[in-house]
Amino acid sequence: MDAEDETVFREFVAARSPALMRLGFLLTGGDQHAAEDLVQAALAKLAGRWRRVAAPEAYARQTMYRQNISWWRTAVRRGEVVRDAVPDVPGLDRTHQSELRMVLRDALARLTARQRAVLVLRYFEDLPDHEVARLLGCSVGTVRSTAHRSLARLRQLAPELAQELEAAV
Repeated sequence: MDAEDETVFREFVAARSPALMRLGFLLTGGDQHAAEDLVQAALAKLAGRWRRVAAPEAYARQTMYRQNISWWRTAVRRGEVVRDAVPDVPGLDRTHQSELRMVLRDALARLTARQRAVLVLRYFEDLPDHEVARLLGCSVGTVRSTAHRSLARLRQLAPELAQELEAAV
């Protein structure tokens, strides 16, 4: 964008920002910060295409509509819930679950391939012993003893998983 285009763009922004902010405020349900983000995103896209856009305000509005829809979809996928006030009840702290998953992954990596296969098939896939034995090509007794030794090894490698392991068995 050359100096002349930049001057015209700045004049457009100064003149039309209040109207775009009102639109953003309405599109975001009254969230001032989200409205500002929406206007900023639209103006940033408009600035990149300034020379090619015949109707800048229509382009900015259309961009705001589409960006807001995109944010809805992203928020739905992430499971975010926007509220007016902070809830009195604390939310779930998933940090502990994440830490347990990392510990479990590291402990599973230290088992043999057969031990991992037995544990995954038996407890994650919830297959009966005879089905695990069929899939792995071994006896039911081998599956049971391998599962027992594997769980004991997991308890040894990651004692913090003891409660979860007891609940799974």
